[in-house]
Amino acid sequence: MATCGFLAAGGLVQAQAQEIPLPQGYTRPGLVTETGKALGWRARLVTEHLNGGRTYAVIFAKGDEVMSGLTEFAERNKITAGHFTAIGALQSARFGWFDSARKAYRDIPINQQVELISLIGDVGLVNGAPQIHAHGAVGLPDGDVRGGHLLQAIAWPTLEVFSRPTRQCSSKSMTRKRTFSCLI
Repeated sequence: MATCGFLAAGGLVQAQAQEIPLPQGYTRPGLVTETGKALGWRARLVTEHLNGGRTYAVIFAKGDEVMSGLTEFAERNKITAGHFTAIGALQSARFGWFDSARKAYRDIPINQQVELISLIGDVGLVNGAPQIHAHGAVGLPDGDVRGGHLLQAIAWPTLEVFSRPTRQCSSKSMTRKRTFSCLI
């Protein structure tokens, strides 16, 4: 999981958080998104821009875990920097709100079918590997809205992502702290 807490503190939050026991309902910032949990996703090139950029459509199938699939997409396409937006529907999700006192995310679980109103995020490198960082909002059946930092989401029946890789970052210039200079 990519983490705002990790990004904001240059990795120190993760190291410090390892020492503090967490109460139930909190998730530690982490660097690795487990792949292999989105077996139905497909991607296709939608546009090749005059400046050399590209836009991809990444479509998730029923039951695909979104963060896993986005990480696989970035790895397979050697994307080291970029941004994306998405809409669709989810069977369930887990968002987080970063609690700086606990140096962890307070879980915001969604355990029902919801509309993904908006998902925005970026791809960057952390320790030489693509890392997804996303925030989103979902609409519940009664019209209430919930969201935050996306920790986990299961697509149902589908989710449509439009991804725009940007200029590639040099892995030589990457340090332990995530570098955004290549996104600007």
